Amino acid sequence: MFKKIAKNRLGLFGLIFISLLIFISILGYLITPDSTPQANNIHLEIALQSPGFKVQMMRVPLDVSDDQSTFFGWMLFGKDNIYNFTPIQKAALPDSFAGFNKNGLVIWQPVLEIETLSEAEVVTKRFWLGTDRYGRDVLSRIIIGARISLLVGFMSVLITLLIGTTLGLLAGYFGGWVDTVILWLINVVWSLPSLLIAIAISFAFQEKGLYQVFLAIGLSMWVELARIVRGQVLQIKEMEYIQAAKVLGFGDVRILFKHILPNIMAPIIVVCAANFASAILLEAGLSFLGLGVQPPMPSWGSMIKEHYNYIVFDAAYLAIIPGLCIMLLVMSFNFLGNALRDALDVNLK
Repeated sequence: MFKKIAKNRLGLFGLIFISLLIFISILGYLITPDSTPQANNIHLEIALQSPGFKVQMMRVPLDVSDDQSTFFGWMLFGKDNIYNFTPIQKAALPDSFAGFNKNGLVIWQPVLEIETLSEAEVVTKRFWLGTDRYGRDVLSRIIIGARISLLVGFMSVLITLLIGTTLGLLAGYFGGWVDTVILWLINVVWSLPSLLIAIAISFAFQEKGLYQVFLAIGLSMWVELARIVRGQVLQIKEMEYIQAAKVLGFGDVRILFKHILPNIMAPIIVVCAANFASAILLEAGLSFLGLGVQPPMPSWGSMIKEHYNYIVFDAAYLAIIPGLCIMLLVMSFNFLGNALRDALDVNLK
């Protein structure tokens, strides 16, 4: 199957991009310039700086222990700073320093009440994608935001897979009143836009957070999968080998999960790839509306919301960069879904 996907250039691009993003997301805080939890290290003095911005910072050790977390804890959740960073333009330690000024003015001020001044040093930091309106590193928040998008997509598709596949199998296999009830439910949910359902479910939760986003998106996207699974089961259950299994006395559960489900995995995989892209778009939309993940947790949708009004100014990159990330990731899943459809379709040569 991989060889067939590799022949499709767009599918191969999608697979490579998704794999690279998954690898970066797994490393997470290990590779982000800002490894604090949620990449939320704020420096208002250097807010709204353009990509490639470089600044000197006075680094003073804090009175905290360096071994705050394990290696995996650091990778998954980040770790607090053990240094206090102050953006400066010039320093004459240990007596005085000039704080960072956007206008380039050098205003010297004395150093006061720093007990560890002898250990202070001046370091240079570069912000490859600039800083946002709070002076946070945009690159770090983009990387952690990728983890959020992929996690939301995976969990939402998992919920969709469980609900849609189960209902589709039951409706197609048993028929009768079971099929009637499930088909009625499918038609009711199918008549409502997924975004409106996700918004309604989000409003039902008093607290907004990551787990609520999983449920809101997962419970709004299972309909298409259930319809496809039902149609496939209606066709396959009339095959000779299914009839033979019934004659041999096999139970319904065994027939469903050992004989029918493995033979309809191809369309399920294709639909899941498309649903992954839809889940990422829904998460971005919910976060943009303030119903998704809540600040300071970085999300590509919330990053657009925070900075969309800068599009008409010289800081348009703050909204364009996360928007491009969403576009590339959704396109990659669509390309991969099309390639999987071609690779798994036995009728295509």
